[in-house]
Amino acid sequence: PFKILLFVLVDGWQLLVGSLARSFA
Repeated sequence: PFKILLFVLVDGWQLLVGSLARSFA
C-alpha cells in the first residue's frame, strides 16, 4: 500500500512543520 505510506508521510510532515512553526512563532 504505497498510497497509505505516502499519506502517512505527508501527514507526519504537516505535523512536524506545524510544531516547528508553533515553536518559532
